[in-house]
Amino acid sequence: MRDSIRFIRKGRMVELRDIAPTALLLDYLREVEGSTGTKEGCGEGDCGACTVALGRIRDGKLTYEPVNACIQLLGQVDGCEVVAVEDLADRDGELHPVQAAMHDAHASQCGFCTPGFVMSLFTLYHSGRRAVSRPEVNDWIAGNLCRCTGYRPIVDAAVKVCRSPPTDRFATASADTESLIGFLSDNEDIFIGDSDRFFAAPASIEAAADLYEQHPDATIVAGATDVGLWITKQFRDLPKIIHIGRVRGLDHIGDTGYELLIGAAATYAQVEPFFRELDPDLGELLRRLGSKQVRACGTMGGNVANGSPIGDSPPALIALDATVELRKGRRVRSMPVEEFYIDYGKQNREPGEMVIGLLVPKMNASHIFRCYKVSKRFDQDISSVMGAFRFTVDDDGKISEARLAYGGMAAIPKRAKQAEEALTGTLLRDSRAWSRAFAALREDFSPIGDHRASVRYRNETAHALLGKALIEAAGTASNRTRVVGHRVVA
Repeated sequence: MRDSIRFIRKGRMVELRDIAPTALLLDYLREVEGSTGTKEGCGEGDCGACTVALGRIRDGKLTYEPVNACIQLLGQVDGCEVVAVEDLADRDGELHPVQAAMHDAHASQCGFCTPGFVMSLFTLYHSGRRAVSRPEVNDWIAGNLCRCTGYRPIVDAAVKVCRSPPTDRFATASADTESLIGFLSDNEDIFIGDSDRFFAAPASIEAAADLYEQHPDATIVAGATDVGLWITKQFRDLPKIIHIGRVRGLDHIGDTGYELLIGAAATYAQVEPFFRELDPDLGELLRRLGSKQVRACGTMGGNVANGSPIGDSPPALIALDATVELRKGRRVRSMPVEEFYIDYGKQNREPGEMVIGLLVPKMNASHIFRCYKVSKRFDQDISSVMGAFRFTVDDDGKISEARLAYGGMAAIPKRAKQAEEALTGTLLRDSRAWSRAFAALREDFSPIGDHRASVRYRNETAHALLGKALIEAAGTASNRTRVVGHRVVA
């Protein structure tokens, strides 16, 4: 067992002991190192001013991913290379190609947001994408806010610098960096602290499950995109942290041919291509879930485990009839995702029992799936209402099963059982059945009003989303029903 975390900074290994369980990467960079180029902005992973790059080995290759240092626990960077904005320029002062492109395009004014943009574009520069389009750049920097320059010159800089493969010193040193990261990667459990206060990062599922069974009051952390806000915004004292990001195999995504097996530590970024293959709407849903920084760290397992009534993935998983797997000690059990949620903040989970994975059935030719997210901001915002719909349609056009799931309409992600009943057994194009289903939605849900949406807005939006799903399922091309995110362009 190891009592320290180890990571790479400026080509050298850093080893830290006696770190607080909730110590943040941003605080280490600014207050311990004095690397103040990484800015502290919103403190919740929204503005991107704190963006740094983490170098990891993904599929046998060094990959740089953008992360929000303000909500990244320091212990999470064990085994990674941490790259901050001060590290980019050469030692003789020559600017990094991304910095030079930003300078040449006049893409910085006050400069507060600039380091975050530079670091996001650094990861794009190293992503392997060439001849990037402006929409690609817009998607990449959706998690970075600029309040004075405007995005056009920033996008200009990105388009210019990403025309050719990277030639910076990070590319030149990639083989050495891979070797050093490999050296840091071990199969040892990490435990820093004592039985009353600790940061732990087990290396095996057995060790993680045993530790959580012994300490059911501990907080399980995968990506910390939610837990990080408990620290920075709610000022919670979390004395015991169990980080599952080092558990071997828990980030694995398997495809059996008829279902996906998604480990609880698999990030949104890892899941996205698999979900996009399942259905275009699922890919678009994950593309709009947070930012690149959030999707590089946040996990679908964490989204399910935390049980927010406005989480994006649970309604989609419920509509797909997905199953959640849990483990306590050596005992493993599973249940439908919809049965995991009991009431607001309450899940069907015993003390010391952790989410270890999800099983998502693939759809067949008889299934028609649609999902839609409605939020105040199109990108990187929490849903006001989320609707996911799967219809099973027979050869004669009859709906043999309807699974309609919503987020934001109740204290938990919930199916519209009465609306489902109104549709089941009817012809897909039967407008009378549609009307009965719309009326039944009023019986299925009694939403609350809050700062995101009023009761009336939620009810009318739930009605509209089901109507859109039925219209598209009946054959109307999505370029007539959607402003963006078209499935088919007729």
